[in-house]
Amino acid sequence: MGKVEIILIDSFDRNIDYMRISITDRCNLRCRYCMPDGIDLCSHDDILTFDEIVKVCREAVGLGIVNFKITGGEPLVRKNCPDLIEKIYSIDGVNEVTLTTNGVLLTEQLDRLISSGVKSINISLDTINREKYKEITGFDELDRVFEAIKKSIDRGLKVKINSVLHDENFKDDFFDLISLAKKYPIDVRFIEMMPIGLGAKSMLISNDELVKILKESFENVDIDDKKHGYGPAKYYRVDGFLGSIGFISAIHGKFCDSCNRIRMTSTGDIKSCLCFDKKISLKEALRNNDVKKVREMLIESILDKPEKHCFEEMDGITEVKNMSKIGG
Repeated sequence: MGKVEIILIDSFDRNIDYMRISITDRCNLRCRYCMPDGIDLCSHDDILTFDEIVKVCREAVGLGIVNFKITGGEPLVRKNCPDLIEKIYSIDGVNEVTLTTNGVLLTEQLDRLISSGVKSINISLDTINREKYKEITGFDELDRVFEAIKKSIDRGLKVKINSVLHDENFKDDFFDLISLAKKYPIDVRFIEMMPIGLGAKSMLISNDELVKILKESFENVDIDDKKHGYGPAKYYRVDGFLGSIGFISAIHGKFCDSCNRIRMTSTGDIKSCLCFDKKISLKEALRNNDVKKVREMLIESILDKPEKHCFEEMDGITEVKNMSKIGG
């Protein structure tokens, strides 16, 4: 396998060409909406090896999935993460491999990530207020995150900031964060909290409200139609800003009709929608070296992908696991 053999279209005429791969459930932060008290960690024996992940990617590429996002937990806490990215890039047909990180360990691994082929990095950052950052994450690591952002920009990487706003003082964080897009050539994106796991107990801030605040606060706010990646964010340009402001609105801007992704957890479960607890486990087939079965199960997951989520109707949500168990 390796090169693209077929372009697989799901039952609702969506081209599934993107896979998010969690490589660990571990994290070096304790964000209050994710794992404030830690989690029951998976056994190391249950976590897929890099070779097993590469086998899945090779079969996925054969089905037209050519874009991959490496996530966690925090992916950089897993030893030799850049080596995995390099191995995925070596598969004939892969278009791009990107990374989502909290940024704390990024600076020390940046050179190796760049040499592995990484050109784009998403950095999760919900506030630039030092005390609030410590309150949210449990650690005082803001300086290391800012160092990583600046060094990534200096090295020519495409940088996106992913932010989830939390409380009644969200406007302060909103304006602070978008100031980064004014100062630096980066995208700052605001993600609506999905009501699964601990997120179901968090305050939901509508991106519709944020767009309204943006347009009322700045002159000449225009839609930015330029392609920024492979996800569902809608972007705006503001006069005088070096970067763009994006909004990923799973609740108030439902984008299921264009959803192009599936996810794989660190233990090898394929999920085609975050809203539901349905999964297909690849681990047994991988450990039996049955790549034909892996391919069949990937096809099954894509063809069985639901038409839409029901995050706006809490009674219909069947996923109860925290995001750290699923993958960011």
